[in-house]
Amino acid sequence: MNKRLSSARISTFRKKIHAYYGAHGRDLPWRRTRNPYRILVSEIMLQQTQVERVIEKYKEFLAAFPDFPSIAKAPLAKLLRIWSGMGYNRRALSLKSLAQKVLEEHQGRLPPDQEKLLALPGIGKYTAGAVTAFAFNKPVVFMDTNIRRVYIHEFFHDREDIHDDEIMPLLEQTMDAGNPRKWYNALMDYGTMLKREQVNPNRRSTHYTKQSPFENSNRQVRGSILKLLVKEAPLTRAQIVSKTGMDPERIKKNLVLLAKEEFIKKNRRTYFI
Repeated sequence: MNKRLSSARISTFRKKIHAYYGAHGRDLPWRRTRNPYRILVSEIMLQQTQVERVIEKYKEFLAAFPDFPSIAKAPLAKLLRIWSGMGYNRRALSLKSLAQKVLEEHQGRLPPDQEKLLALPGIGKYTAGAVTAFAFNKPVVFMDTNIRRVYIHEFFHDREDIHDDEIMPLLEQTMDAGNPRKWYNALMDYGTMLKREQVNPNRRSTHYTKQSPFENSNRQVRGSILKLLVKEAPLTRAQIVSKTGMDPERIKKNLVLLAKEEFIKKNRRTYFI
């Protein structure tokens, strides 16, 4: 397709997205703050976790860890206990490491720059862009599944195998640089609506993949081990196998991995956090 849009097409598209947001925009707790730390926490939580689950945990997490110093010095067991139920526990560990680095290298302030954000633990291209836009209201270009869904729906009606390289120029052209924060919130909500009410346009993207099942996955085994050790450590491997009811070999394998990744520690025959 022609990657150059007319000014009229851009204007029509923006009006459509803003009109939907004006009528149906979601009132989410992280949209009520301009605090970079709080916005960062929400973005880390929203990685691979549904909005409804994040809403439940967000307030509890910030009550326990209201700023970078509190999470940087937090005992890992407490951090994982508060994080419990969110899944992908590595994100919590990365957030702790990130806080330590912000204190050591940025005087405790989150840098308002995409490249510097990318150098922090647990931050990829999307999160760096989202934090830059939502916390600092800068007109940066970034992509997530909701944004991709909007552009495929609006600009690629009869196409399959759409690559992000085709979408990014459209993102740049249609960016509402006057208020990037509001623009991206509007795109997110419009994309959420499309997923709910239509056959998911993202299925026509070359980047589309279904999330692997959680049941019987290593993620489930790891999560069960950590949840147990947060409550009852120290425990032997045999006790962990007995209490989780999971395959002994998979428990053994994941205990080794969790120790290597510094989620847990081993003292002779027992494991703890």
